[in-house]
Amino acid sequence: MNDNVFHLQDVLLSLKGNAGPVDILRGISLDVAPKESVALTGPSGSGKSSLLMVMGGLERATGGTVRALGEDLTAMNEDALARFRQGRMGIVFQSFHLIPTMTAIENVATPLELAGLADAFDRAQEALDTVGLGHRTNHYPAQLSGGEQQRVALARACAPRPAILLADEPTGNLDSANGAAIMDLLFSLRDQYGATLVLVTHDPVLADRCDRAIALADGQIA
Repeated sequence: MNDNVFHLQDVLLSLKGNAGPVDILRGISLDVAPKESVALTGPSGSGKSSLLMVMGGLERATGGTVRALGEDLTAMNEDALARFRQGRMGIVFQSFHLIPTMTAIENVATPLELAGLADAFDRAQEALDTVGLGHRTNHYPAQLSGGEQQRVALARACAPRPAILLADEPTGNLDSANGAAIMDLLFSLRDQYGATLVLVTHDPVLADRCDRAIALADGQIA
């Protein structure tokens, strides 16, 4: 029995291109242990973000096996994948993906409400307090700076207290000071919840903060 948080075996990903199929991932095998922090590094186009999306069940592998928390993601349909992610995975993107017509607290609480949690707004308030935005709960995304919007996105990802945190270039749209603050927060939240963290980054300093860095090149582990 494999007790790793992630177990990937010979994972392939091909996407349709104008000139035919394009091989994005070519035989990725990888294990990630509980509470480990892993950086996925490599040049643009090497497959880092695609690998993260496959690990999160947001992109379906075209070959091989992807297991997360003991469950076979490759055997699940879209609804089952959405149910699996709910409460188990927090995902942070380079673009903040906040709903512009919702306040900060509504952006954080709504996924919790959809998961059926009675204390959704209490948890959302706690999460916003944790990321230093307890005083901005009723502000809309357009009223927040980029750094503040990414803090809301972090609060939303961590409010369910997930076992897994996935982050795709979470500081890519931020200046260096805000980027450093967000990364400090991400590692702090990882420690607070005992989560396994997998992140995509071009930043060698950030990669060095992780327990392990995995370099990709041309869709393979270099």
